[in-house]
Amino acid sequence: MEHVASATVRSHGHTEGGNTVPLVIITLLFFMWGLLTSLNDVLIPHLKSIYTLNYVQAMLVQFCFFGAYFIVSLPAGMLIKKIGYQRGAVSGLVLAAAGCALFFPASVSGYALFLLAFFVLASGITILQVAANPFVTVLGAPATASSRLTLTQAFNSLGTTIAPALGGMLILSEGVTSVVRTKAEEAAAVQGPYLALAAALLALAMLFALVRLPKISHADDDVATSVETGVLAHRHLLLGAIGIFLYVGGEVSIGSFLINFLGDANVASLPAGAAAHYVSYYWGGAMIGRFIGFAVMRYVSPGKALAFNSAASIILILTAIFGSGQLAMWSIIAVGLFNSIMFPTIFSMALHKLGKQTGQGSGILCMAIVGGALVPFAQGLLADTIGLQWSFFVPAACYTFILYFGLKYAGMYNNKETV
Repeated sequence: MEHVASATVRSHGHTEGGNTVPLVIITLLFFMWGLLTSLNDVLIPHLKSIYTLNYVQAMLVQFCFFGAYFIVSLPAGMLIKKIGYQRGAVSGLVLAAAGCALFFPASVSGYALFLLAFFVLASGITILQVAANPFVTVLGAPATASSRLTLTQAFNSLGTTIAPALGGMLILSEGVTSVVRTKAEEAAAVQGPYLALAAALLALAMLFALVRLPKISHADDDVATSVETGVLAHRHLLLGAIGIFLYVGGEVSIGSFLINFLGDANVASLPAGAAAHYVSYYWGGAMIGRFIGFAVMRYVSPGKALAFNSAASIILILTAIFGSGQLAMWSIIAVGLFNSIMFPTIFSMALHKLGKQTGQGSGILCMAIVGGALVPFAQGLLADTIGLQWSFFVPAACYTFILYFGLKYAGMYNNKETV
């Protein structure tokens, strides 16, 4: 009975069923970073309008946000190795709160300070990602790691579902008032929501600092931790990292362009405030799909489920590209439902049987989240040159590789790998 990460949970007063409490607490983290990440989909068209940006310039938001994953992931892994998972989570929450607080001066300064705020916020979230994902994978049997991570990420999706509708009401002009606002008033609309988020993150940091969680330790903590030890020699990890890069890139790209896509005359001609509510449907589909996936993947191979969802996503995106009106609108929104299981499934499949190298593998996979910075940038370039609707070929291409990965490792897990 080999665990995904060769780790032991040192229980402090927890029984065999005591994994429930740490999973519930970790789930709070998933919720908060979902909320914060999804708010970007509202802020991109908001800042694009205020500062009169083209699509490439507007995508600098995601470039700075997801670029932090690439820059901070490995240092975050070293930090967590030094101070532990729990203190690492507290550090991430405090840093994310500082990023949210920066939105206040940014609103009276300019676009550059907004980009810095996004980077600081995402750096905090990166530390949370590096700490939480391996934590979830080791709290149970390896064969159900994908299922377990899918369940916790369902609550991540709850955050991503709430955020666009909430942001639409609080930040976008159509959701706040019918009175035309000045550019300065529109910029200042972010102050209240992000100061409230900073306070919530600090409160959560205090909770994490006080609560007793089991400690996770790896069997060979003293081995060399450099990537040169050969972790990338594991082909499924290398392909999994490419899969994470392209999946996050595709998912973020669709979310980033969704408000503008729904505002297109060929699609729905929706004003930004109204379109923001439909972004909630996109992320809400992922939430529903994760609850379904939690149950289904206890019986269906994760690889097969991944391949099926990738194929469905490709068909829906092509329908949105070549369609128009309600058909195009609901096709692109429905991709969210099939995005649901992809991240946790690719992540746990890539870490399968890495043993003492699981920590390095997790750091590499979190670095691959930089796809969320680069893929939307590529789609923005395409949108500026050949048009917004045609630019969705970029995420369609991303899902094609994920289809290949799912099919290649469809038989990865042995059904006998249970507790």
